Amino acid sequence: KIGLIDYGMGNIHSVTKSLESLGEEIILIKNFNDSNLCKAIILPGVGAFDPAMNNLINTDLITDLKNWIKSGKSFFGICLGLQLLFESSDEGKVQGLGILKGKIQKIPNIVNQRIPHMGWCQLLPTKKNTLFGIEELNNWVYFVHSYHAIPDDLNIIAAQVDYGSEKLTAMIENDNLLACQFHPEKSGKTGEKLLRRWLSNIQ
Repeated sequence: KIGLIDYGMGNIHSVTKSLESLGEEIILIKNFNDSNLCKAIILPGVGAFDPAMNNLINTDLITDLKNWIKSGKSFFGICLGLQLLFESSDEGKVQGLGILKGKIQKIPNIVNQRIPHMGWCQLLPTKKNTLFGIEELNNWVYFVHSYHAIPDDLNIIAAQVDYGSEKLTAMIENDNLLACQFHPEKSGKTGEKLLRRWLSNIQ
């Protein structure tokens, strides 16, 4: 079973549907009592940083979530679920989870580029990772975000995406922790392929 953290800010329905179509059973996690039934946990997310952090604080999920990741079990963050892993965000004043060192910054203003960064873009792998091969060409996935992650340790960036003359963090991987700025559940066949690979790598 896959645990989906339900804290009032997630794209729960579309993530659930995607995983169920791949034959997985989903448990909505409102507290971690049911987590012993799960082989992996997903932190989804759409919306703004501060309300999301406040919801996690109010639902008392933070300590258990950090313990899960520390224990070496599989974890997957999606969109805002990636951003919350960092220490802080330009989008708000509340401290992030601080599981990863670094911050979330507003996407830079670049001529002829719109914010939010939205639509289908090609992933550019920066290192060997569990989701796709460096040589794969069909890595077009769906993004919608106005903020991007700047990790202190650039080695955890597994893929980037072009944004005008800049490159933005698209995916991070650090041991058992994997997180995507894009939405695999909205990325058609490519997203399905990536989710399937993630599932096949879960210990």
